[in-house]
Amino acid sequence: MKLYKIFIITFLSLTIFSCGSEKKPTPSKFSLKIDGKTDKFQLSSAIKATLINVNNGPVESVSYTLNDQKLENSSADPSVLETTIPADMLLGKQLLKATVTYGGGKTAPVVKNIIVLSNSKPKIYTYKIVNTYPHDNKAYTQGLEFYRDTLFESTGQRGQSSLRKVNYKTGEIYQKIDLDRQYFGEGITVLNDTLYMLTWQANKGFVFNPDNLKEIRTFYYQKSNQGWGLCTDGEKFYKSDGTEKIWILNPTTLKEEYAIQVCDNKRTYVKSNELEYINGKIYANSYQKPSMMIINPKNGALEGIIDFRGLKEKTTVLPTTDVFNGIAYNPKTKTYFVTGKYWDKMFEVEIMER
Repeated sequence: MKLYKIFIITFLSLTIFSCGSEKKPTPSKFSLKIDGKTDKFQLSSAIKATLINVNNGPVESVSYTLNDQKLENSSADPSVLETTIPADMLLGKQLLKATVTYGGGKTAPVVKNIIVLSNSKPKIYTYKIVNTYPHDNKAYTQGLEFYRDTLFESTGQRGQSSLRKVNYKTGEIYQKIDLDRQYFGEGITVLNDTLYMLTWQANKGFVFNPDNLKEIRTFYYQKSNQGWGLCTDGEKFYKSDGTEKIWILNPTTLKEEYAIQVCDNKRTYVKSNELEYINGKIYANSYQKPSMMIINPKNGALEGIIDFRGLKEKTTVLPTTDVFNGIAYNPKTKTYFVTGKYWDKMFEVEIMER
């Protein structure tokens, strides 16, 4: 027994000694300090950052990138970055990175988050009602889409979610399928004669034949948190998830390849809901607000805001009448069709600068 105790004590002491004697790597003592009192910078604006070097020895070279795009440095001192934000930079939170070479060839990455904003104010637009049509006031409208002269509509709420073909002039539902009660239906779009529909929190989307509304297959989200709005430019998909991000999806795999972030010249915007791609821009309902955003799909710049105040009041406002949501563009009439959740009317409108 004594020999056993001695063995255990010896083993534990050796273990403690060996663990305590492990040499931990000395962390690099570099950091980046942004000059000024803000971390927000507009496109094409000047930015200056200083590399803080504590006990690392002489710095041999430093290269700088922003969102993996190399930055030109006008400073003679490699430890000081003096440059401008590239005009073609993606907006939103981006990673400023310094790759430091020091101590005879050692390298260390140093990173700092900054926020890149647009360098122009969004234009303000208003609307003119062209026609007013009946709309199902039991439809919690999520997505609207014209395809072959037919209006497709998706609705939400668990137990009420559906996909339907609608005669927009009369409100008649030509055809309708209901989603299983576990799904909360969201946005829709059509690409290559195929209809795609999102669900909210199930991390799952559906693919349908638009001619007969038969399900073809399903797909799953990878990087995006939820399913909100969906549109296409004819080549790829744009998908919102309730955050500031609009994800760009591969048209074949439906995987998120990267994201743009919606920003104007002052701040970042969240809750882009129903999406529609119209004449090279993304139109997005601003969830819970009577307005719509016009977004540059290349970098996320908020280029316009459409003020739809007063539209809800032109419906029969009931206790169930919910927020403004839903947009479809009819390329033949060059007009926009908008409605809301549980609204009894749909409006055909023209949009003009105010």
